Amino acid sequence: MYKRFFGLRESPFNVSPDPRYLFLTKQIEETLTALMYGIQTRKGILTLTGEVGTGKTTLINRVLDWLNQRAAKTAFLFNSRMNSSQLFDFVLAEFDIPCELRSKSQQLMKLNHWLLERYRAGETAVLILDEAQNLTFPVLEEIRLLTNLETSGEKLLQIVVSGQSELEEKLNLPQLRQFRQRIMIRCKTNHLTKEETHAYIVERLRIAGVGPSNQPIFSQAAMDTVHLYSLGVPRVVNLLCEHSLINAYVEHERPILPKTVEDIAHEFQLDVVEPTASPESLQTSAELYNSEAFIQNLGEALFRFRMFPQNPPLRGRK
Repeated sequence: MYKRFFGLRESPFNVSPDPRYLFLTKQIEETLTALMYGIQTRKGILTLTGEVGTGKTTLINRVLDWLNQRAAKTAFLFNSRMNSSQLFDFVLAEFDIPCELRSKSQQLMKLNHWLLERYRAGETAVLILDEAQNLTFPVLEEIRLLTNLETSGEKLLQIVVSGQSELEEKLNLPQLRQFRQRIMIRCKTNHLTKEETHAYIVERLRIAGVGPSNQPIFSQAAMDTVHLYSLGVPRVVNLLCEHSLINAYVEHERPILPKTVEDIAHEFQLDVVEPTASPESLQTSAELYNSEAFIQNLGEALFRFRMFPQNPPLRGRK
């Protein structure tokens, strides 16, 4: 609807986790490198945690693209509401391993045999679990035991466990100390700084077709306002920008002004909590922000989220 008006080939702020639109801040680039390193060197269990909407699934999709280019075998489980038996059913189905037997021990033997064949062929097998904060203790224990499938020197199955910050809290519980000890690399996603939010918006517009010589679509003040109300959460940045483009098209407004963004923020109740600073002075700092629940684009609910202090770039560590 607005694409022709703004000279775009496609919608730049869709909520789907398109890996083409992964914005590589220094922290995200180091996180991506750490995940790739952990998989390549067969470290076993890797974790990726972060607040709601900070780009974990988009990052995972980029890793999946990279794995597909390397002809790796992958299993991606996004339904974390499962029991131990269902875990093995899903894993075998995702890896396309035929097994008519329902016994867990038989399924495990089938999986181990298949992994050994992949290892001898020089192939990597990777299991990725998204939304892992919902996994129960018994399922997490089964995942830990999968790391026992190994040769004398290397793990046969690489496991990436991705989830919201609640996953980190869960993994710190005494019941999961054995699982915690198996984690070889820990990665995080964080909120964008104001400067990163500006660059994020400009980069997505560039990918969608805006050339360097084109008239700006968002004014600098409008991008400041996007950061103010989004708190640097990429999913909320997308929400604000997408609806701002629609409203600006209707009003034939270019560049988009702060008032347009403010109206969208009010519509989606992002102004329930008063901003702690003006757009000009807002910086990501060691403050804790809170936002009331608000409605996500296309009817998806975004629930309560909180901002943690801006951390220095995280390096994967053993």
